[in-house]
Parts: sequence; structure tokens; C-alpha cells
Amino acid sequence: MCRLLGYLGPPILLDYLLSKPEHSLIVQSYQPQEMRSGLLNADGFGFGWYHPQRDTDPFTYKNIIPIWNDINLSSLGRYVESGCVLGYVRSATLGQAVDFSNSQPFEHQRLLCLHNGLIENFRQTLYRPIRDRLNEDAYLSIKGSTDSEHFFALIINELQANPVATLEQALQNALLTLDQLAKSHQLKASANMLLSDGHRLIASRFASNTLAPSLYWIRDDPGFPEAVIIASEPLFEGNWHPFPEQSILSVGEDLEIQIHQL
Repeated sequence: MCRLLGYLGPPILLDYLLSKPEHSLIVQSYQPQEMRSGLLNADGFGFGWYHPQRDTDPFTYKNIIPIWNDINLSSLGRYVESGCVLGYVRSATLGQAVDFSNSQPFEHQRLLCLHNGLIENFRQTLYRPIRDRLNEDAYLSIKGSTDSEHFFALIINELQANPVATLEQALQNALLTLDQLAKSHQLKASANMLLSDGHRLIASRFASNTLAPSLYWIRDDPGFPEAVIIASEPLFEGNWHPFPEQSILSVGEDLEIQIHQL
């Protein structure tokens, strides 16, 4: 299982999220505390961010080496500044290639997406059923082989099928489709998702036939005032709130938090 985080608030240097907290994403790569599958997150990492002043498509930086071995990260973390950041460290599912095409965050136009979870025996089970549900654009958006990117394609498909749908509605419909497929194939699936368009954060904690991975949120911490952070594990001591299972949480531009139970 991977570890992920999202930040929405005043522009800050990436360093304050990736490495400075006592239980930062870097620490979680080699010493996670709440992973039920795997011991390390050493199969690469990535983060994405939006320009704090220009309304542009997002930027990403990815690597397939362990995050603690990337000599460029310190300089980037002290240079790149953003008010909307997504990041993760990867523990690859057995059988999935560790290459750049399978590295997150995934992008589609203005959207960034992270996934922590798995679809059991994905290649032999839901690989074809998911692809059969995609329109051509969503199908062609898939560049790698992971269950994570295929689930993101389901969300893209939902958005294109209903142009007035919100990110929350598209995510909910995709989760319900995953739940239906998992139950019909009698397999385990989990989908802690984190999505952003640069203005909002949308996240889910969800599982079918298994327990969902850990996920927390915190707002207006003294060290991060007027900001919301979402993370697989708390980055520091503070008033962290665990996500309810089978729920979607949305953070608006005004940092208003809404939780919808599925």
C-alpha cells in the first residue's frame, strides 16, 4: 500500500510537507506506522502541484527510485512553492512494473489523481471489465498497467459522460461501479483516492470485501494556519481526524469541509 498526502491553503514550499514534519512523507517511505500490506514504500514517489498565481495545468515530478535516494528533492523542495500539492510514496503491488508509466500522480487536463489501495488480482479480474466501460478518450488516457490508473480512467469516463457532474459525483459513481464489480467477482478492492483541480481537494476512504487503508485530515493546525492537509498517516502531532470508512470528503476553495457517507 502507498502513502499519500494532499495540501490546500496558502502557498508554501514543498519542503514543509515532504521532509520537515517529524513523520513526513519521506519518513513514511521507510517507517510507515499504519500499513497493513508491505513494510516499505521504496518503489518510487511523485508529487504534483499547481502554480500559485497562474491558472495553468498542473506540474509533476516523479521518480522510480526510493524517495530518500533522490538527490534533487531537497533543492526542489526549497524552490517549488504552491497552495495545492499532492504527493505519494509507492509500494508497488506484486506483479506491477516499477516504471514511470505506472508512477503517480496521474494527470488528465487540470486534474491530478492519487490512489492508495488495490484491486485483488487486477490483471486476471477487473482489467477487462473496467476497460469495457470506458469511452475512447478515457481509454486512451491510460498509459500504464496499474489498477490505480484504470480506476482514474473510470472517474474521467464519469466526468465526460455527465459534463455537469461534480468531482464528488464522478468519484462516487466510480466507487459504486468498483464495488459492484468487486462483489460480482468476489474479490477485495480498496480505493483511497485523492483528486484535485487546483482549487479543491476531493478524497475517499473506501473498500469492498476488505478494510480500507488509513486516511486522516486536519484543518487550521498552528503550523499550517488556514490550510487543510489530508494524509495516510498524521505528519505531526495535532488534531487529526480519521476519515470514516466508505466516505467522500471534499475541501472547497474556502476550506469548507463536507463529508458524504456512501
